[in-house]
Amino acid sequence: MHTPRSPLSAALLVLGLSLSLIAPVQASLPAAVEGQALPTLAPMLERATPAVVNIATESRVQLRRNPLLDDPFFRHFFNLPPDQQPRERKTQSVGSGVVVDARRGYVITNHHVVDGVDTINVTLRDGRTLDAKVIGSDPESDIAVIQIPSGNLTALPLADSDSLRVGDFVVAIGNPFGLGQTVTSGIVSALGRTGLGIQGYEDFIQTDASINPGNSGGALVNLRGELIGINTAIIAPGGGNVGIGFAIPANMVARLMNQIVAHGAVRRGQLGVAVQDLTPDLARAFNIPAGQGAVIAQVTPRSAAARAGLKEGDVVLRINERVIRDGSALRNTVGLLEVGETLRMEILREGKPMTLEAQVGEYRPAMAEGEAIHPQLAGAVFEDIGPRSPLAGRIKGVLITKIESGSPAARAGLRPNDVIIGVNHRAISSADELRQLTRGSAGGPLLINLLRGQGELVLMLR
Repeated sequence: MHTPRSPLSAALLVLGLSLSLIAPVQASLPAAVEGQALPTLAPMLERATPAVVNIATESRVQLRRNPLLDDPFFRHFFNLPPDQQPRERKTQSVGSGVVVDARRGYVITNHHVVDGVDTINVTLRDGRTLDAKVIGSDPESDIAVIQIPSGNLTALPLADSDSLRVGDFVVAIGNPFGLGQTVTSGIVSALGRTGLGIQGYEDFIQTDASINPGNSGGALVNLRGELIGINTAIIAPGGGNVGIGFAIPANMVARLMNQIVAHGAVRRGQLGVAVQDLTPDLARAFNIPAGQGAVIAQVTPRSAAARAGLKEGDVVLRINERVIRDGSALRNTVGLLEVGETLRMEILREGKPMTLEAQVGEYRPAMAEGEAIHPQLAGAVFEDIGPRSPLAGRIKGVLITKIESGSPAARAGLRPNDVIIGVNHRAISSADELRQLTRGSAGGPLLINLLRGQGELVLMLR
């Protein structure tokens, strides 16, 4: 269909024709001015851009429609013709990726780029299009590893992202808006950005290099052409780039990739603690500078932290020689360790420095069936509040994860997501404590203190 040309498009066409007539006459820029070579990123980009690829995905989405249309009696009664409408539609999306292992054909991208897709096509800088398969991914960090046939591939070397400084020049390479490979430049605006609610594990590099839709999974490189981060998100209050983009640091990417390649997923270690930041008031109380360390607020029984001797009130300053500045840094550091790894913690306990070692374990929250605890709790399933729970460090109690309809627990007024914080005037913090405090009272009443939403309730179970 022909679309009338607007005055603006006509003007752009005239401008384009004018430029096309003028361009051959213009002389190329000189290589040097007054004997000084002009700065350019071109040589670095010539080496780096072949390693950044376009990722096109396709998936099928089930269409939602009135269920009566699937009822043959309904269709017959209303004399509806045979159903010939498609019940699914195809969706397509575009992202970016980075070749990090040319020999094995491994490409790093974002989890959200390849999550739930049916087909993945990777287009290289030289125009080749290759089918890809997913090796594995980690939703909590938004990292995925896909594989393409190896052969004549270019890989980006990984830099030490821990050596980055605010103000370092960086270049973002990706496929924004499906335009084809595009390069933007900027600086590192901030390091260690957390608490954004974008991912489960956050330790972002913030940059003002333009990162736009389609850049997800693309490369953030330094001026040597080394990979320092994987572009993953932007803050865009108006729907476009405003100069606040985020990348996952290369050191985090490398550790996650090793686990994904080995296991198909990340076997994330758990220390078994709830932590909080060292506020200025707490820092004064511990007589240490603010912004250095994380305070242990809770230690999970039988966890790696408990076995290592970590206690509530300890201040963790370093883990494996890495400085811990806040609770997020501790969580990220431990979360990048594999199950079974040994970590060395430098802590302060009552103002005295100590060193502890712990073997990282795989956390499995303790669970208990209500009927095994008390007859009035039958039909409920209880679970300890683990370190991954949003309640960790804020609430001590036992979470109700399930209530069977019509059960004694349901009739007593208990609901899923209630948190039992006390039994018979005694505070509890684990399913084991709940079991111990109800032992011997099988025939008697239970006074339950619980949290529901923002309020606290008291129930008498008889």
